Parts: sequence; C-alpha cells; structure tokens
Amino acid sequence: MKPLLLSLLLGLVAIQPIIAQKPRTVPEWKTATSNGYTYRYVTNDPMKTRFYTLRNGLMVILSVNKKEPRIFTFIPTRAGSNTDPRTNTGLAHYLEHMLFKGTDRYGSLDWAKEKPLLDQIDALYETYNKTTDSVQRKAIYREIDQKSGEAAQFAIANEYDKMIASMGGQNSNAFTSYEVTCYLEDIPANALDRYLALQAERFRKPVLRIFHTELEAVYEEKNRSLDNDPWKVEEVLMATLFPTHNYGQQTTIGTVEHLKNPSLVEIRNYYDTYYVPNNMAIIMAGDLNPDEVVKKIDKTFSFWKPRDVQLYQPAPEAPLTRIQTRDVFGPTPDNVRIGYRLPGALDVKASLLATLTDEVMSNSAAGLIDLNLNKQQKILGGGSSLEKLKDYSVWSLSGRPKQGQSLEEVKDLLIGQVEKLKRGEFDEKILRAIVNNYKLNAIRELENNYSRVNPLLEAFINDKGESWLNYTRRLDEMGKITKKDVVEFANQWMKDNYVIVYKRKGEDKSIQKVDKPAITPVATNTDKQSPFLETVNSMPMAPVKPVWLDYKKDIKRGKAGLADVLYAPNVENQIFRLGYRLKMGTYHSKLVGLAAQYLSFLSTDQLTAEQVSTEFYSLACNYAIQPGNEYTTIRLTGLQENFVPAVTLLETLLRTCKPDEKALEELKGRILKQRADAKLNKGAIMQGLMQYAQYGPKNPFNNQLTNDELQKVTAAELVAFLHNLVNLPHQIIYYGPQPLATFTKEIVTLHKLPAVFAAVPKKQDFKQIPQAENQVLFADYDMVQSEISWVRNTRAFDPAQTPIIEFFNNYFGGGMASVVFQTLRESKALAYSTYAYYDTPSKKDDQYTLIGYIGSQADKLPEAVAGMNELLNALPESPVALDAAKKGMKKGYETERILQDGVIYNYLAAEEKGLDYDERQKIYDALDNLSYADLKKFSDEYLANKPYTYCIVASEKRVNPTDLNKYGPVKKLSLEEIFGY
Repeated sequence: MKPLLLSLLLGLVAIQPIIAQKPRTVPEWKTATSNGYTYRYVTNDPMKTRFYTLRNGLMVILSVNKKEPRIFTFIPTRAGSNTDPRTNTGLAHYLEHMLFKGTDRYGSLDWAKEKPLLDQIDALYETYNKTTDSVQRKAIYREIDQKSGEAAQFAIANEYDKMIASMGGQNSNAFTSYEVTCYLEDIPANALDRYLALQAERFRKPVLRIFHTELEAVYEEKNRSLDNDPWKVEEVLMATLFPTHNYGQQTTIGTVEHLKNPSLVEIRNYYDTYYVPNNMAIIMAGDLNPDEVVKKIDKTFSFWKPRDVQLYQPAPEAPLTRIQTRDVFGPTPDNVRIGYRLPGALDVKASLLATLTDEVMSNSAAGLIDLNLNKQQKILGGGSSLEKLKDYSVWSLSGRPKQGQSLEEVKDLLIGQVEKLKRGEFDEKILRAIVNNYKLNAIRELENNYSRVNPLLEAFINDKGESWLNYTRRLDEMGKITKKDVVEFANQWMKDNYVIVYKRKGEDKSIQKVDKPAITPVATNTDKQSPFLETVNSMPMAPVKPVWLDYKKDIKRGKAGLADVLYAPNVENQIFRLGYRLKMGTYHSKLVGLAAQYLSFLSTDQLTAEQVSTEFYSLACNYAIQPGNEYTTIRLTGLQENFVPAVTLLETLLRTCKPDEKALEELKGRILKQRADAKLNKGAIMQGLMQYAQYGPKNPFNNQLTNDELQKVTAAELVAFLHNLVNLPHQIIYYGPQPLATFTKEIVTLHKLPAVFAAVPKKQDFKQIPQAENQVLFADYDMVQSEISWVRNTRAFDPAQTPIIEFFNNYFGGGMASVVFQTLRESKALAYSTYAYYDTPSKKDDQYTLIGYIGSQADKLPEAVAGMNELLNALPESPVALDAAKKGMKKGYETERILQDGVIYNYLAAEEKGLDYDERQKIYDALDNLSYADLKKFSDEYLANKPYTYCIVASEKRVNPTDLNKYGPVKKLSLEEIFGY
C-alpha cells in the first residue's frame, strides 16, 4: 500500500496502536452447504467470500455488498502472455480483443454466408504467415482486405457492447497480463440474467470476425507502447531480470514481427486450450444472493466441458550474481530504475517480508527514501514499488535527478538507502505504523465492489483461491514480523544482483514501427441486430426505483463560528473525512500551489518537519491541500478515534509553521526542473494546447508564476500566506461517525476561527474565446504517433440542455458502442483510442466545449482528421445504438447511488451551476421523449460545419505540413507559449 496523500516522513515520536484489537480466532478454511451447493469460506473473512467449484470445474467466487444495487464482475482465465507460444507472442492479447466480436449467434446477419468467407480469410492468413516475399505478401494482404470487406457485409460490429449498454452495464473492458486475461463489467444487480446469458454465449463459440481492422487497433496499441518511455523501461528491466522466464522474454502486446504475421489457427488453438471452465472463474461482488447466483451460473454454464490444462511451468531462473546496466532512450525526462528479483507471491512469508521491506523503504510518508531523499530534497523525486507475480516478484526503486544531477548520482543515493535498510538504520516502530495503515486501508477496501474483486482475482490467478486464507491472515502475520526479520530478508535478497535501467533523454534509434497496411473501411451494420440480441434485450429485469438526492434532506447543515458546516453521516465504519473548502484558488493567487508544496518541508514551534509527518503516519491519518481554480480544499482523513489529535496536528502545522529559506531554495530548484520535465511530456503539451485553444494565450493552464517570479518569492511571504489560509472564508465539510451536534461542538474548539474572515484576493477571470475560423495549433514532439484534439467553444451553460447533451455524449462518443468508436476504430481502423464529447462547464457563466480526440499513426493523420470531421458534420443514425444508449442511461441512473461525502460534493457542484436539485432526475425524466431528431438538431446547431481549433502534437519529421494547412492557418506554438515559463 502506497498512501497517495501521505507526503511527510518518519521522525522519532512514539507510534501508538490506532485500531482496537479484539480477541479473534485464527482464520481457517471451512466448508458449508446451502441451497444444494457446497462452498468453502475462510472464517473471519470481512468480505464473507464464498468459493464454489462447479461440476465442470468452473470456480464461482462471490462477495455480498448491499450498498448499491450493482455488481462488479471479473471473468478471468489463468492464461496470459506467459502462455503465448514463442512463435506467436501477443496471441493472448489478440484473443482478448476478439472476444468482443461475437459468435455464430450474435454479431452476424447471416452466419451461413459469413462463415465460408471467414474460412477463406483464415487460410489467407496462414499463407500470409508463411510467405516471406514482400511483393507476394502485399498481394495476399490485398486479398485479405477484399475478403474481409465481403465478410463484413454479414457482420454486426459491437453487438456485445450494445447488449451491455442496454442492460445498464458500465466500465466494460478487458486486460491481459503475464498470467491472466480478464473480462470485467459493472452491471445493475437486476441485469444478472441478461449478463449470464451473454457471457455464456460469448465463451461458447467465439468467432474471429472483423479481424484485420482489430489487428490494426493492436498495431496502434503497439505503436503507442513504442512512444511510451516507462513501458520501454519496464520491458528492458524485465528482460534483464528474467533471461529465460517468459516474464522477461515475451511482452504482452508481442513483437513487431509476430504482430505482422498473425495466425487465426493458433489463436483458436489457444482459446480451445486455455478457455475451459476448470481454468476460469466468475468473480462477483455486490448486491447479490449467493444461493441464487451460483444456481443460475451452474445452469447457464453447464454446457461447458472441462479439459486438461497445462499451464506455463518454467525452469527456475539461475540466481543473479552481478549488477547489470541498461540504457533506454526517448524524449521524456531522465530517470533511473533499479530492479531486484524476489520470491513469488506463493512464498507467503517472503511475500509479507517483501511488502514490509518495500514500505520501510518508501510509503509516501515515512520510508527511508521519503525521509532521506525526498524530504531532504536530495533528488527530484523517488520511491519504491513491489510487483507480486506468481513465480517471482520484482522490487523496484526509481528516482529522478535534480537540475545538474546525473543519473549515476541518483542511483548511488537510492542504493545508499538499500544499504541503510540492510544495516537496520530505521526505527522498528515504523513496522507497527505500516501495519496500522494497512488495517485502515483494509477497511476502505470494503467500501466498493471493485476493491473487493481485485484481491479475489489475485488469489484465483495464484492458486485458484487457496491463497485467500493467507490474504485474510496477512494483517496478523505482518504484525508478527520484526525488524530483525526485515533486515535478514534485505541482506538475503538485496545484494549486488540488481538491474539498473537508465532512461536517458535522446533519440531511440531502435524503434521498429509497425507499418500501416492498406485497409479498406468495412461495413459495421450498426443499425442491424441479431435475433440473439433481441432475445437478451427482451429478458425481464426487475424494476429498480432510482434514488435522487434531496439536498435539503440528505445534507445536514450546521455552524462552527463563522463557518457553515456541511455534514453527512458515516454509518458504515469509523473512518472520517474532514474538509476546509476555502473560497480562494489559483485564479485568486498563484502562490497556492507553491505554498501547498512548501508546507511539506516546514517545522512548527514544537515539532520538526520529520516529527510532524511521524505523527500523521502513526495516527494513520493523512492531509492534503488541493488547489482548484476558484476553491482550495484542505482535506484530512483517518480513523475517528484519532480525530482530535489529527485535527490538532493539522491546525498546529497550518498556524505555526516556520519559514525555512534553505528548504525553499531547494524547492525552487526542484520546481524549475519539474517545469523543464513537463515540457518533455506529450500529455502536458496537449493539455496546454487545448487550454490555449479554449482561452487564448493567457489561460488557466499557464496561469502560474514565471520562473523570475518564482525566484523572487520569499519564505516569509509563503509562511504568511499559509498562516492566513484558515482565516479566509470557508465551509467545513465532515463525513464521519460523529453526530452533527458532537462534531460542531468539537470542531469549534479545535478549529479556531477569526471574528471576521480575511479578505480574499481579487480573482482573475479567464474567458473562453470563440472559434471564428478553423485553426491549427501545432507542437512538435518526437514520437511515432500523432495526437489530434478538436476544440470548439459554443454557448453558455443552460440547464434545459442537460438531458440532450448527456444523451448526445452517450450516443456519439462516450464508449465502445458509440458512433465515434464504431466508425473510426471498428470500421476504419484509424486509432486505438478515440472519443468525443460535449463538455458541460462547471460554472453557470462558462461555455460548453466540444472536445474530440484521436491518436493514430502519423501517416494516418489526414484520414483520421477526415474521419472525425465527417462524424461531426453529419451525425450518423443507428436506431439500435440509439436504443441501447437510452436504455443503458436509464438503467444506469436507476442503479446509481451517490454515497458518503459524495452527496456533499455533488451538491456543491450543482450549486456552482446555479442548481438546487439533482440534475440526474431531469435527465432521467426526459430520456423517453428524446429522439434521433433531437440529437440531429442539436448536432447541426452547435457542431456541424462549424470552425474548430485542431490541436496537434506530432513529430515534424512524420507529418506533412501541406496536410496541416488544409485544416486552417497553422500556428506552431513554442513550449514557452504553451507553459507560460
């Protein structure tokens, strides 16, 4: 666990236990029978998980959580890139993509006519795979392209996504890693019958249709990885740590050579080998009745026959006996990564020791790297992480250099902390603090379905759930580990046996781009539907009544001196979340962000900076100052039993922090280096371009201190700014187990307020600019791909438009079943990632903005732009997709529950738009009366044939300037213009 908000470090203050310990029995496996089904469970499991194994070997893992009428589901198979044939790497990942394409019963208009064409395509790919002559290969691919077009006339793209959307499913996706391929959905609880019917059919007999366009999407994914420096570092690190194991010898996406030579025969063989019930599971967490669910799963999947499965059984890796160094080049900032090979997740004791060792080194609060390097600002930033895999684990250290610092110096500093660890130069009390923070995190994990299914998935991958017993025991077992144990573990495994990967800024001359094949757009038949889709969509779903927020009833209000209190009770556990919402943000002062960073390095009258952070970590509480444009929120979270000391500590820090000139000078140097690094980040560059398009040269993105202004800021000025924060007008937000009256009485004592709030600095306003004509904003960046964003400001916020806007976004560009995705990826194979949406402003006086995006190979840029423009100018009509969008939205609203302090923040967001009601209800009530004609009218009025600003990040060496000039006058922006420094 790396708590994201714990940014301070360990001192010498005594650490106290924070969670009351109750006598408890040791967890153990037990067996029970209910409703005719036998299951296993672990005693004292807070998730009360049931593990069933059906007659065909399919494992069913269920955890009940009644907080909202939804269920999160995983369907994993214990096969990933490890099990790819060496001659066909990337195959598991290919197959993951293809399992969204349908079967002989859905995804097809006429299977009898489609199948012979698909058989011909299969044979052509086998010939293509074995042919080496480049001229012959091009001729074969032309034939593949032709036959694929013919076959596509009988295919219906994305029927799977339409069925999921129609039942109100969300977050539909899948992923492939070393040891698993997993398919995930978030469905309404009343959609269970539809979901099971769809999944049973999905895995009954998948058909590899529309293959060559999906293959092109995988090409795009590979090219994106070639532009991703951290990804390249990961591959080099793993290849060096694992010279024989597939962890290092096979990448998940596969090699360029294998991507160019796919075999549908091998893909089918892979499916038949590993997608069998005794190698798979259905994992669910949510509002479900286990007795009913397991019976339905058993009945629905009884057709599935088990087979013997031989998983990847590697020979042991030889021990690493020397330090190995590698270099990776790319356009992003320099950094270093150091990797150690450790025992795998199945070694329970070693796994726990590795976890504690990692946390002692870096826990974002009190580790050796946090204390000795980050806190003392000896490097730009550093940390450690542990990746637990079945056969081996990988422990990594990472660091970024300050200005003028070499990567070798950063490496020496990191290794120096490893040596401190091995010598035992840390306080043993940190171990108890780590365990207490893990206990707090375990409470948080019970709050939502996704965090429940994640550890269950890991247990299934490792040993079909047997390790769940160890998972439930982990906190107790961690508590038994001593400093001596950690030091011995470090000395056993952390020798001169590590791999160093230096990521250096420079041209990567090793990149082998996956070339674009000639692809003719295929028919998607999105306006058609199969009988199977009609059957699934007609299956009854028990009605679920939507629950809307009533801000007057759902939020309790109080006063604490001058401050208004907004309160929501926590009836689930003993966690609290406190917020001071200041009516001052970056629009009022450019010092907010700098001051928030500076506070991390300051002492008080009574405590050193290290002691401050020790206190927070020992209380398992964390704080953060989060600046926004018009508001800044000071947040504090933790256990209610530590509320008083935690608030007292925060108040002491804010009110009595002392200037530290040396810390400020170090911070300024680090910020200047961070700013230089930001100019090497293509995501940041695109964000800046888009803000420039929306607001002009002076915009919220570059609204920050110039480098000269930064250098002139004094420590006394920043500390005075921090001291004044709690004197500014603000609201107090509390979510926790205390009653409102008790809380207000207590917070008045802890949070002293002035007689009169201090004045807020004058706000700088940023006005969105009209797009009077087409324009291109271009930024040069060394990469294989090109990224294009469309920006158009339209009109001021109008709550009457909200239903049509939400409907438009869902239908047009919001997901895999949307028009944009279907056309640009599925039909034309122009991108791996593409979307578009009409962005609603957060304030009532601001304007809507159309945002579009597509990332494609640079040589596809003209086609990509033309494809998006065609959709913006003429909204396609698909009654099936329209119906799926409408039904999915309604079912989503019916089962959505805004919980905890989300109620308060939903109210505050509505207030900013001038609303005093839950706008979801207005959308829900309007949906039945909205039609394609409404969407078309909306699109024609605000989007079609209108001027846009095209924001393009690409390499000048890979795009044609003539192409760019076709879209409008081209303005190449310098990084100084984009970033403001």
